[in-house]
Amino acid sequence: MKTLVVIAMIVALPATAFAFQCPVLQKEIEKHLGNRFDATASSAKQLAAQGDALHKAGNHAESVKKYEEAMKSAKIEPPKK
Repeated sequence: MKTLVVIAMIVALPATAFAFQCPVLQKEIEKHLGNRFDATASSAKQLAAQGDALHKAGNHAESVKKYEEAMKSAKIEPPKK
């Protein structure tokens, strides 16, 4: 039984780490693109919105990928870990 609990915790840890990363990435994007209305910013904001929807749906790994895609398209440096 203890082995099962340990295995479950090991499997859940990466998902938890991604869950905490999502809001940080969203704030970083908002900070850099807040008042910009150009095409690049618009595209990045749409990707960030998709990332937020994935985060809210509990799909944190995919959410982080969307946020990273948004940051790359807007040439935003990811926050230091």
